[in-house]
Amino acid sequence: MFRILLVLDIFNRTVVHAQGGNRHEYKPIHYSSLICDSSDPLKVVETIKPREVYIADLNILENIGKREKNFEVIEQIAQKAKTIVDPGINSPSETHDVLEIVQTVVLGTETASLDTIREVAATHPGRVVVSIDKKDGKILSNDPDMPNDPFEIVELLNEFELQDIIILDLDRVGTSSGVDSQFLSKIVSISKHNVLLGGGVRNTEDIETLEKIGLKGAIVATALHNGSIPLEMVQ
Repeated sequence: MFRILLVLDIFNRTVVHAQGGNRHEYKPIHYSSLICDSSDPLKVVETIKPREVYIADLNILENIGKREKNFEVIEQIAQKAKTIVDPGINSPSETHDVLEIVQTVVLGTETASLDTIREVAATHPGRVVVSIDKKDGKILSNDPDMPNDPFEIVELLNEFELQDIIILDLDRVGTSSGVDSQFLSKIVSISKHNVLLGGGVRNTEDIETLEKIGLKGAIVATALHNGSIPLEMVQ
């Protein structure tokens, strides 16, 4: 079954509308949503009733505030839907409190080094998703050992016991700009793990395209909030 995960970008306990990766410009989701009249994370989840949720803790990813800022609400969401969280992991020790409240943690290349990914995957096999984060056509990473080529990264990740990998194109997030079928087909052909896409999904036709080329899921927000993807697809 093709998985569709609702994205909750949470900043100061508020769901915001992510667009183009320019996080300082994100506005509360209810300003643009056709389906939610609140940006409170729990109310958004109660309105949409998603089966699966992907949460980005923007306070941590932007180095604003402490880790505990959004954790209480994340724990409450995890009781209502299957939840995976990107809390901006920098070191293996930072995963412990996350995995106490959710089953799966996301390690993004933007914050996690290859060594951190390797260690966490070995310590928590099958409970780690790795997000390959791209912006301006480049891999986001501070790790000198992280390849600049996403295909090389996928090959390296094949050696780790992961749940999934995510291709997260921050330039496409919130833009409804469509999907790069040729690029994604090659990723799928290389990866030993299930591949999910974040960014650019416009509508149900894009979902069908992703399924045809072998992806196993998509993380969506904008297309759901503007009505291009029906609620029942995430339920």
